[in-house]
Amino acid sequence: MTASPTRVRTARPPTAVPGASGPEKGRRWRYAGTVAVFLLPSAIPLMLYTIIPMLGSLWTSLHEWDLITDMRWVGLGNYAELLGDPQTLTAFGNTLYFIAGYLPLVYAGGLGLALLLNRAMRGRGLLRGIYFLPVITSWVVVALMWKWLLNPASGLVNWALGLVGISGPGWWTDPDWAMPSVILASAWKDLGFVMVILLAGLQAIPKEFQEAALVDGASAWQRFRRITLPLLSPSTFFVVVISLINGFQVFDQVRIMAGGNAQVVVTQIYDLTFRYGRAGMASALSWLLFAVVLVVTVVQIRAQRRWVTYG
Repeated sequence: MTASPTRVRTARPPTAVPGASGPEKGRRWRYAGTVAVFLLPSAIPLMLYTIIPMLGSLWTSLHEWDLITDMRWVGLGNYAELLGDPQTLTAFGNTLYFIAGYLPLVYAGGLGLALLLNRAMRGRGLLRGIYFLPVITSWVVVALMWKWLLNPASGLVNWALGLVGISGPGWWTDPDWAMPSVILASAWKDLGFVMVILLAGLQAIPKEFQEAALVDGASAWQRFRRITLPLLSPSTFFVVVISLINGFQVFDQVRIMAGGNAQVVVTQIYDLTFRYGRAGMASALSWLLFAVVLVVTVVQIRAQRRWVTYG
């Protein structure tokens, strides 16, 4: 009879006990201290200028306050009054109107520029810089320039329309055309930002995909629809989320160009605070806006699993 081989059992390494003291715990504390040192330069300003003001705004939203006298506790009264105020619904409706016109226009224009400047052409770098220049220009300058261009009496736009027999509208002086004026100026200013993001996405698409489709006889439209757009979806997702957040916070161009002809949420927050002395109500409205932006962003992040392609 042959003897069965002997099984040799190796000793398992001892498992670490949570909270155990010793060299391992010292290394963890040193690592945490190192991380904290590197985070402090950004964590301190974030705490001082973002977190603490947000908590202060939340506390203010529960009070009636005119910025001068003492606060008076009203609880959720400001929120209830805002939700029942028709002006709040109008402000949110105008904000959604702006987003509905701005987002497709800025994305289509930015994508067109990105496709154009992704080709080999003379002066491509100079054109990219020219198209990006409005992005870094002050909104005050851009709004005043477009206010002059869209002047119904002496603006270049109505003058050009008159050459082809079209009577130009009142633009920012007309309540019906004030928001389209703001949308046009906003899309023009942000085209360069969208162009840069989508251009980076286009350059990240492997050329082998396009070459294989070309060999298979795919047309330019088929390659764009079946290859470019799906592989560009991560950049599109980023642009859509950022543009939505910026759209909900639109203020400068509306304040300068439209004045009282168009009221959005942030301009109403400004008026409640500095014109009517209702800082508590304004803080409550800002938190309602924050809740809407948060919900829209979460929905976008959840929906990205269905339409964003990474490869």
